Amino acid sequence: MSLRGCLFRLCAMGDELSGRLREVYRDLHAHPELSFQEHRTAGIAAAWLRNLGFEVIEGIARTGVAGVLRNGDGPAVLLRADMDALPVREATGLAHASGVDGVMHACGHDMHVTCLLGAASELAASRASWSGTVVVVFQPAEELAEGAASMVADRLFERVPRPDVVLGQHVAPIPAGVIGLRAGPTFAATDALRITLYGTGGHGSRPEATVDPIVMAAATVMRLQGIVAREVSATDTAVVTVGAVHAGTKNNIIPDQAELLLSIRTFDPAVRDRVLAAIERIVRAEAQASGAPRDPLFEPTESAPAVVNDAAAVDRTRGALAAVVGAEQVIDPGPVTGSEDVGVLAAAAGAPIVFWLLGGADPAAFAGASSRQDIARIVGRLPSNHSPLYAPVEDPTIRIGASALSAAAGEWLASRP
Repeated sequence: MSLRGCLFRLCAMGDELSGRLREVYRDLHAHPELSFQEHRTAGIAAAWLRNLGFEVIEGIARTGVAGVLRNGDGPAVLLRADMDALPVREATGLAHASGVDGVMHACGHDMHVTCLLGAASELAASRASWSGTVVVVFQPAEELAEGAASMVADRLFERVPRPDVVLGQHVAPIPAGVIGLRAGPTFAATDALRITLYGTGGHGSRPEATVDPIVMAAATVMRLQGIVAREVSATDTAVVTVGAVHAGTKNNIIPDQAELLLSIRTFDPAVRDRVLAAIERIVRAEAQASGAPRDPLFEPTESAPAVVNDAAAVDRTRGALAAVVGAEQVIDPGPVTGSEDVGVLAAAAGAPIVFWLLGGADPAAFAGASSRQDIARIVGRLPSNHSPLYAPVEDPTIRIGASALSAAAGEWLASRP
């Protein structure tokens, strides 16, 4: 039997492993940890890998974990999962809901960790069928777009074999049993900015004696909306979101500064440069028009490049994923304007990347959907990643997610007769 066939037999995951993974998932969901604070999660991953016979390296970029399973000559395959949660107060009502007030696994990283533990188990159990090296990486701080770069800076690829391919997945509110896979730009680049606008404070009853940074901020927010509408081609993609405005302490005090927090998403580097330049131009112009006493301050806080799936690597991996869920269930979801820093690992390793969407929504919600447009409309009504209501269904998401990773890895590892 071929390696692929042997691994695919494992897709019918044993009840014991399936039950253990479900327990781990619920435990991780109930104990979320913010970026670079994932000590408990990292400990669980490290202990699991040791029990499987992996070499384990802990403390990479503070909380990152890598495991290496060497099994003779052959290619090296890197599988990655992110671990961090979000500052979101959970509202799912689940029995295993977050026990940490104001912190939640609202993006599904607990699912990613669980599926990678399952894949590690499947690959360890099938060592007689493959040859090569499996590297699993449990990454911190994806939500800050810093974790991958921090692991690389902390000599990740001096501590583990440099991979021939980087593989990974992100759970999404598409039907469980569906995998979203595409070549080329897949997840958007992300840039985050903190912009401080300076005014002159004073009494709320005497605005003429002040330069009001709140009015300045309001005008700036509205003007920024014209960038995508009027400065980006309809054939390109960009998102400019002002996610927070902070100013003032009391109703009758005009403050002396206001802070804007921006999130920018693009796919094309030229579009990125154009959008960032437009933001700076508009902010400076609004400050000047308001008579600001100081130039605004621009502080980049996050940045990660777009995830660009290698076309040849996607073609090679597609069959393995199709054998897990069925060829008709592997769809092109189009470019995702959400962002991921996993591409940093592939770039640092000089390896192609294949990164896909893992369906995590209850398939019953999609009953009667007969086209991609129908699915998209239903997805639009479901709680999305980063929502306090986001909760992937456990089955079959865990089983399929683990098997998708192990099957994809198997496609790249050498077969043993």
